[in-house]
Amino acid sequence: MLEALFPIVYLVSFAVIAGGAFALMTQNLRQAAAAPSPRRRHPEAPAHGEEVLYVDLSRERLEQLYEQAS
Repeated sequence: MLEALFPIVYLVSFAVIAGGAFALMTQNLRQAAAAPSPRRRHPEAPAHGEEVLYVDLSRERLEQLYEQAS
């Protein structure tokens, strides 16, 4: 009796896992094909044309600063 039940349980489990994997793959493909939603601007993001303060850490600039300090 147990020998006949094992293949049935195995096949049902395999079908459930395969069906779940197929459903997950289908949903991922549908979401990828959908139009991307517009991204919201961060509240602290600079407005268009606004100047932003930044630090230049390029190698050449750092060498110039080091020579000026000596």
